[in-house]
Amino acid sequence: MSPGVTPAPGAAAGKVASTRDPLAALRDPGTVRARCRAITRAVEQGLSGHFRLDRSRLDDAAQRVARLTRERFPDLKIPYHSRWRHFEAGGVDRKGELDTLLAGRNPAEVARARIDLTVVSVLLDAGAGPQWRYTERAQIDTLALPVHRQHGDDLLAMLGQAAGAKAAAEAAAASAPGTPADMGTGGETIATPGEEAGAPPAAEAEPARSYTRSEGLGVASFRAFVAGVFSATPGDPLRVDALALERLDAAALRAVFQVSPSNPLVGLEGRAALLAALGGVLRAQAQAQGGEPRPGRLWDRLVGSHGGPGATLDAGALLRTLARDYAPIWRSGSHVLGLPAGDVWPHRWAGAETGDGRRDGVTPGWVPFHKLSQWLTYSLLEPFEWSGARVSGLDALTGLPEYRNGGLLLDCGVIVPRAERDLARTWKPADEFVVEWRALTVTLLDELAERVRALLGVTAQQLPLACVLEGGTWAAGRQIAQALRGGLPPVTIDSDGTVF
Repeated sequence: MSPGVTPAPGAAAGKVASTRDPLAALRDPGTVRARCRAITRAVEQGLSGHFRLDRSRLDDAAQRVARLTRERFPDLKIPYHSRWRHFEAGGVDRKGELDTLLAGRNPAEVARARIDLTVVSVLLDAGAGPQWRYTERAQIDTLALPVHRQHGDDLLAMLGQAAGAKAAAEAAAASAPGTPADMGTGGETIATPGEEAGAPPAAEAEPARSYTRSEGLGVASFRAFVAGVFSATPGDPLRVDALALERLDAAALRAVFQVSPSNPLVGLEGRAALLAALGGVLRAQAQAQGGEPRPGRLWDRLVGSHGGPGATLDAGALLRTLARDYAPIWRSGSHVLGLPAGDVWPHRWAGAETGDGRRDGVTPGWVPFHKLSQWLTYSLLEPFEWSGARVSGLDALTGLPEYRNGGLLLDCGVIVPRAERDLARTWKPADEFVVEWRALTVTLLDELAERVRALLGVTAQQLPLACVLEGGTWAAGRQIAQALRGGLPPVTIDSDGTVF
């Protein structure tokens, strides 16, 4: 089923909510839960030709997650599931490095810079493929930099400052007692060049560490940000400007991610196009509403205009803002009523319910997920909190319906395919099989979280869903996938990674 297709008939519409945004209901996390529960009920009733549920296996899954959570976080002080965990890969305090580079700036500008980094890094976090790896170095290929930064003393001074801050952060991490090798991120084993058979010796004086998958993408995007790849402002590399994003191309990203024939990374063109589209959206918003054309403008819109530090930010409102404002950037996804909706797909059992119990007559039959937008929301919580804002309504957000969380539930036997051959196929994001699997994942993650909390002896307030995911369902999904299939997910989906 192609994006923009008319959905299968949903439930009859009842009371319709009046709203200026016709897709407002689809951008609300309450609607994500409501539509996913509707699909789950249909599966429970035996209506599905794809899946059945075995809730007796939920306890086994919960024990796996609780055990891994205890191993990774013995004191149960669990951070949010966030892109910032990937910036900690290898036990390196990259946030501390960034803080050093941002020293002397006012709190609002520090917040904007952290938000800038988070947005571009999350949007670059599509699948990396099984062969790619990133070797972290103090400097990056100058071909990745904007033209005005590729030459001159400004570039050399900036790279020297970044290298010095990185060395200081690594020295602090090395001297800290008991620092784990991977800071509990569940990432792949970190190797140095030469540890692998046939690898050439390291060219640098200090051992260079390499990372794969999400950790590698996170570290690579951090290094690119620090080097000024996303800045169009001379003298200020630590920012993201619309102009730089619009000029970014696949060749620059190839240099950022160290891509070569022997080190392939899928989807370079798609990533570049996504960032270019973001640049266009940011420019249009700034022209219409004022302010700078950069992601960090979210600080001014959501917090800065309401008192800055000490203000309250509602997590659900942040998601709604991202889902609405960034909807035009998605290269795939659905159109509803002719409008870009992103990670929203038709399903015959989705119904018309919204999060407040009403029925939306405008969008029946559509089930929203907003996986990448919710991942971005989770990842932005800490930058807002570090700036002094208080985040409320955290559990309005849902679990992320992607291949690690959904794979955990499949591999643990909670979600049971009716035909094993379905796991051997390649699916599209719009296929009913995939939409159903993801909807079940959202519903069952809520149920799994309750069991995990009970096993750990904590409350929902002490361990919100964002921390259950990190503690964690995502790491457990990766762990069991590694044991069963060498890390490959149980379902193969032909996706460009821009919405799922």
